[in-house]
Amino acid sequence: MISTAIRLARVGSRSELAAAVLMGLGYPCVMLAALIPNLYFFAAAAAVTYIADRYLHQRGSYLINRLEKVRAGVAIRFLARQLLLILLLARLHLAGASLMYVAVAAFLVFYALNTVQGALITLIRKRRSMPVVTRNIDLSSLSIPAAPPRFLMAQSVAKMLHLDIPMEIGVFVAAASGTFVFGYLGAAVSTGLGLLYILVLAPSLRPRSIVPPAPRVLAAIDTWLRAYRPRTVLYFSGSKESAYQVNMWLEAMEQVERPLIVLRERGIASQLAPTSVPVICVPGGTNLMNLDLSTVRVALYAANVGKNIHLLRVPTMKHVFIGHGDSDKIASINPYSKVYDEVWTAGRAGRDRYALADVGVRDEDIVEVGRPQLAPIKTWTGECGKPIPTVLYAPTWEGWDDSPGNTSLLLAGENIVKQLLEAPSPVRVIYKPHPFTGIRDKRAKAVHQRIEALLEADTAARRAGPRWAEASAAERAERQAAADSVARVEARLDSLATSGRVGGDESEVSRLAVADQERLDEIKRLRAEWNDAYWRSFGWWEHRTVTGAEPKLYDCFNESDAMVSDISSVVSDFIASGKPYAVTDSAGVGEAEFRRQNTAVRAAVILSNDAQEIGEMLSAVADPAADRLRARRAELKHYLLGPEKPTSIEQFNAAVDALAIQAEARNAGVAKRLSEPEEAAGLDDSAPGPGDAERDAHDSPVRG
Repeated sequence: MISTAIRLARVGSRSELAAAVLMGLGYPCVMLAALIPNLYFFAAAAAVTYIADRYLHQRGSYLINRLEKVRAGVAIRFLARQLLLILLLARLHLAGASLMYVAVAAFLVFYALNTVQGALITLIRKRRSMPVVTRNIDLSSLSIPAAPPRFLMAQSVAKMLHLDIPMEIGVFVAAASGTFVFGYLGAAVSTGLGLLYILVLAPSLRPRSIVPPAPRVLAAIDTWLRAYRPRTVLYFSGSKESAYQVNMWLEAMEQVERPLIVLRERGIASQLAPTSVPVICVPGGTNLMNLDLSTVRVALYAANVGKNIHLLRVPTMKHVFIGHGDSDKIASINPYSKVYDEVWTAGRAGRDRYALADVGVRDEDIVEVGRPQLAPIKTWTGECGKPIPTVLYAPTWEGWDDSPGNTSLLLAGENIVKQLLEAPSPVRVIYKPHPFTGIRDKRAKAVHQRIEALLEADTAARRAGPRWAEASAAERAERQAAADSVARVEARLDSLATSGRVGGDESEVSRLAVADQERLDEIKRLRAEWNDAYWRSFGWWEHRTVTGAEPKLYDCFNESDAMVSDISSVVSDFIASGKPYAVTDSAGVGEAEFRRQNTAVRAAVILSNDAQEIGEMLSAVADPAADRLRARRAELKHYLLGPEKPTSIEQFNAAVDALAIQAEARNAGVAKRLSEPEEAAGLDDSAPGPGDAERDAHDSPVRG
């Protein structure tokens, strides 16, 4: 019931639900107190609305966003409370008193100051916004000024509105005591604080506090590009939730010659993991098309999105779809892939997948390069790493349509978890849902929350049960030490999160975020230390729900002994470990047909929606002799992911180099043809040939 209320209220926790209920009840109580009238009831109810509202803002509750959408935003809520205070004065027979006039006038002046402050904040943000956001690029020539203090800019609307508190308190005390001077004093304090806020903000609009104009910034970027001469670009566009799709390629990009990352959304730039690769975020299509990318020979695309066209139009580079995973999903055979010069897959399976789909991608345009990201995945030894097996449940999300085969979560998720919790021999469950879970289908979000509740309840029961009490007590000190290590490492990672001043805006961070290899090396070492301490910070019998960027999916692979998942790249990647796995036939097509349709499940235990077959996977984990699919997994690993030698990164780099050579040859050929006198080709200057217009358009320079 509580989980249903949380879902309906669009809040993220029980404490947020409580705050939402208090705020929802608080305003009617304020109105009732004003009508009765009762001063102290009014004060208590008003205080509750202030506190609950502030708590929801600090938690970043989605409810606050929803209230804005239905015209019940924070400004309206504050105005309603102030109007109810005026109503209280009228009901106390103070309608003709000077206190009433002063209160009304002060509230009007206060909202006028709010308007001025809002305009200032908007102007400051606009004038400090550059056409690009960068990382690891020297912009010292631009002399970008420091950003205004964060405490002035963050949640500025709420901060300004909360300055009405002295006025509200003053008017209330004046009404209660009959001494109107308290009301006058409160009005003066609120008005003075609002004016002071504006005066402190105003200097940020001085010419020396704003960033250079867009043409100068873009010229500086072009100057840097001409000096750096990038050769390989990783191009990405998407929502901030899809940042994992570009983050998975960062280590591979660090190992290619003169790499560059081009992003299209500012939200992605803030979600990008630490890297030494230069990064340019260019939201404007026109700005991107006018950047000097004439030295780029290979462009890599991690997703099929509409904005790819802004770079695909450039003929001087070769364009490659590398994707963000290798699976039997429809996305892995998208006909859009025909637009690229090449499509890179992990192994032979990707090539065969396109051939079977017959979507227009030619076999000669497919190159097998392995999966460089899989290097951190440890190969299974055949033995459990803990006293009891650990099973990872990593379902994919519900997808953009209602196909029952998209995810196991809706029809089988709870059954899978219950079967694992009720297994004859105990297992530990790590549950890692897809980051997009629930964004389209509320049912998926509800199932996700019920699975979390199941795991929390079972973990609590284990902690209290005598079976685990001895192990829990014996390792309590070690777990606490690990938890302390997690906190210590997180604090250090936070301090290393940016190389700029804490609170700096995008422009200031672009100026200061220059590659520091020592810092990046320390971050890498600390993340490994954090991962080790994280898994030791709770008992090996305790279930875990893993969301967010850390620990990473591959860390969960290494911590588990088996996995249950859906048709997605997660399955293909897990096969690199050689561990037993199960995949759910949520659409109910039958085991034989399911294996025929989906390459990655040919060495899997196939689960129906009731998950009764999960015992076979658990038996393979407990007893290698019962693992009838081990040899098949090894064969499938080679088919899906390619050979182990040469390594994936060696194959990847070789493919980049080969394509760069092709691009150079193409550009040299075009230049040669354009330099030949038209007379030598027997052409009449006055009559262009039938292919000239098409050739001229194709051979146009990068700018245009």
